[in-house]
Amino acid sequence: MDDSRKDEPTTYDGPANMAPDGIIESNWNEVVDNFDDMNLKEELLRGIYAYGFERPSAIQQRAILPCIKQHDVIAQAQSGTGKTATFSIAILQRIDINVRECQALILAPTRELATQIQKVVISLGDYLQAQCHACIGGTNVREDMRKLEAGCHVVVGTPGRVSDMINRRVLQTRAIKMFVLDEADEMLSRGFKSQIQDVFSALPNDVQVILLSATMPTEVLDVSKYFMRNPVQILVKKEELTLEGIKQFFVNVRMEDWKFGTLCDLYETLSITQAVIFCNTRRKVDQLTEDMKMKNFTVSHMHGDMDQQQRDVIMKQFRTGSSRVLITTDLLARGIDVQQVSLVINYDLPSNRENYIHRIGRGGRFGRKGVAINFVTEDDKRTLKDIETFYNTHIDEMPINVADLI
Repeated sequence: MDDSRKDEPTTYDGPANMAPDGIIESNWNEVVDNFDDMNLKEELLRGIYAYGFERPSAIQQRAILPCIKQHDVIAQAQSGTGKTATFSIAILQRIDINVRECQALILAPTRELATQIQKVVISLGDYLQAQCHACIGGTNVREDMRKLEAGCHVVVGTPGRVSDMINRRVLQTRAIKMFVLDEADEMLSRGFKSQIQDVFSALPNDVQVILLSATMPTEVLDVSKYFMRNPVQILVKKEELTLEGIKQFFVNVRMEDWKFGTLCDLYETLSITQAVIFCNTRRKVDQLTEDMKMKNFTVSHMHGDMDQQQRDVIMKQFRTGSSRVLITTDLLARGIDVQQVSLVINYDLPSNRENYIHRIGRGGRFGRKGVAINFVTEDDKRTLKDIETFYNTHIDEMPINVADLI
């Protein structure tokens, strides 16, 4: 996979059929609508039900089986559809617990998402006693090496640290039979291409590749062309996705300066449950946090300028419920599953519309209800219309009794 291909036309005639708007076509029609019919190990099934899943989501019904049957799989699905559990279940079904070596490697674009995936694998694999290690930047390299040398069945990590551990020969790749790229579009847009290549070139030739992506830009399909053999393609359409079960509203704040007052008026409603407030810049997150604290409102905040330890502490406080209102940037918008969040406020509308579903998907993860409130200035009206059209949805003005809906 060399960069000389960059100048080629962007039409794609490889194994994955792609419509011009970056959508793949499904070529797998088998749908299994309950976990009992998937021939899973008994302990894995117990783990799935103990985790709280009752029946598989749209992507789980379609993608778990081809992954277990060792096909290369390319799946297009957004956050919040249950895709982490899709590949986690397939991995746990395929690994041999008696072999204390890394048999599945998962790459993710952020440390938070990698840690989140690790938690899902450990929870689902609880009765199997599956070992899963998160190999991420910002943590102690020695500790990482110790854990890897002790041996674990599944490794999930960010490309830089994983690549480093393979180069140091601490992460042994000989037994790896499954390689998962999660949020491939996000990963390639962050410039991890060469590190992903390095990792891939260290894996056994017959490794199974599973690639998940919310959008299918040419870079993702190029990667799939090099890494995958006749992949099974699965598309979970936008309409089937996260917006179901989430009530969406807008508040006409007219001007930027009026947002803060509106938020203060809403604060009582916020702290009933747990809320996430999204701003578009780190500076805005800091400023808003400071302004809220001046008014004696309790809030916590998080963004990419903070070191990993700070971020971990804040996420832990938020997960346990000791902090109830979290102000953040899009850093948090992908893949962080906080069970209790039922309210999301877009203090700023997202600068790209794809992030809208990632943000408000926090408020109603697969099968749960939630409320999303969008602050809209005069300048934002067009963006809001654009979001409605893109997601084929309707966003109403916020009612007075919004607290009753949460």
